[in-house]
Amino acid sequence: MRCELGMKINNLGKNFYINLSFVILIFLIDRVSKIYVINLDKKFLGSEIFSSKFLNINLIWNEGIAFGLFSFDENYLYNILTIIILLIIIIIFFMMIRNKGIKKYSLLMILGGALGNIYDRIFYRAVPDFIDFHISNFHWFIFNFADIFITIGVIFMIILEYIGINNEESTS
Repeated sequence: MRCELGMKINNLGKNFYINLSFVILIFLIDRVSKIYVINLDKKFLGSEIFSSKFLNINLIWNEGIAFGLFSFDENYLYNILTIIILLIIIIIFFMMIRNKGIKKYSLLMILGGALGNIYDRIFYRAVPDFIDFHISNFHWFIFNFADIFITIGVIFMIILEYIGINNEESTS
C-alpha cells in the first residue's frame, strides 16, 4: 500500500513543482487581470474601459461556456453545465499526469485556464470577459486571459496530433 502511494506520487513527474507553478502562474495572471478590469469597470461605472482601432477593453459577464455559448437563465442548467466543466477539468488533470513534453504543457495551459474560469463560475456565477478584438465593425468574441491559455493549449494539442508526436517521442 505504502509503495503504491509512493509510486503514484512519483508518477506525477519529477517536475511536479514546476508544473504546479506553471498552472498557478496561469491562474494568477487570469485572476489579477480579471480583478483589475472588474475594479476599472466599477470605477468608470460600466463604460468602455479602453478603446482603440483594433482593441477594446469592455467587461461583460459570460454565463455560458466558450465565447458565451450555452448561456442559461435557469439555475439547474447552469449548475449542470458547471458540473460537466468540473468533470472535464478532472479528466484533463489525469491526461496531464499521463503525458510528457509539449503535450503535458499544452494540457497544463488548458488546466490553468479552465481553473481560472471555473473559479469565476463558482464564485461570481459568470465569467468576466473583457478583451474585444475587432476590425472596423466586425468584432470577434469577447474573451479573457484564461481563454487565451486554453486556446493556445488546444492549438498545440491539435498541432501535436497532426504532426504525429506521441507520448513515447516526447520528453518530460
